[in-house]
Amino acid sequence: MDSFEINKIVAAILMVALLVIGIGKFSEIIFHVEKPKTPGYAVEVDQAITVSTSTKKNIEEKIDIVALMAMGDVALGEKIFKKCAACHSIVKGGKNNIGPALYNVVGRKTGAVTDYKYSKALASFEKEWTFEELNGYLIKPAKWIKGTKMAFAGLRKEKDRASVIKYLNQNSDSPVPLP
Repeated sequence: MDSFEINKIVAAILMVALLVIGIGKFSEIIFHVEKPKTPGYAVEVDQAITVSTSTKKNIEEKIDIVALMAMGDVALGEKIFKKCAACHSIVKGGKNNIGPALYNVVGRKTGAVTDYKYSKALASFEKEWTFEELNGYLIKPAKWIKGTKMAFAGLRKEKDRASVIKYLNQNSDSPVPLP
């Protein structure tokens, strides 16, 4: 192949490139589109819609404790409680460890163990450990009571929480009747 043939190939490639660029520039001139000052679209939302979604969230947060407790199993709760036993005792007359003793916890006022130093948040919580309170607390303690010193990640599964609550309720002098 001589140099004349190579020059023709290079010239053809350059002409195609110039043609593509030229067509692009020419089409921009013909089909000119003005860009908006601020990108995006303004979306108008009715206040009624936002109110209904917030009401829906409140309904979802309300848990049917009867159905939840029906899922629980005391034997499974005892098995899962082994995670808790690293910090809490569950036996009658058991001593406080890193966390307070949990014998008789269901139905007891929060922060009621006299010889245990609770966090300020838990000591001033002013509620009883009901099935609902225990369920919420066991999901994620730090989120349920802001400022608690309990550094437990929580139990995600509903069945696990219900089982632990049933196990805690069973370990009492007078277990609270299940809902």
